[in-house]
Amino acid sequence: MIDLRLKEAMTQQVTEEYAAAYVYRYLANEMDALSFPGLCAWFTAQAQEETEHAQKFAKHLIDRGEHVQPRTIAIDAPEISGPLDAFRAALVHEQKVSEQIREITRIADEVGDLESRALLNWFLNEQIEEEATVGEIVDQLQLVGSDGSGLLRIDAALSTRTTLS
Repeated sequence: MIDLRLKEAMTQQVTEEYAAAYVYRYLANEMDALSFPGLCAWFTAQAQEETEHAQKFAKHLIDRGEHVQPRTIAIDAPEISGPLDAFRAALVHEQKVSEQIREITRIADEVGDLESRALLNWFLNEQIEEEATVGEIVDQLQLVGSDGSGLLRIDAALSTRTTLS
């Protein structure tokens, strides 16, 4: 059986990951509306990845005999005016998720839940990668500024990311 505090934190994380997928899907739509198909593809793939993350937490809970009951949360889509705003919002979001994962890890450590460590270590490493990737894109977008050819090159480079479906 899993500690109630840890179960609640993981259940909340399932909801947070689904909310992140929603926000990333919104950002994909915004990039599509701005005629950046590569950025749209990147955010679409990111939305799918967030859904997979939710399922990793859900599966862990289910495998441990728990039920996963969705939570209701408010989802605030960030206001953006272009690619840089979108990726800055993504970076802020990934930093928030990193802290959420660290907090779940702290709870698991406090209650001595060794069975959750493999999952949580995977997420801790994943978040390092997520923040680094989004941070690099932010840096590149800042570097090119409003230069159309630079933005189109970044768009083309990010178009290579695909979803699993």
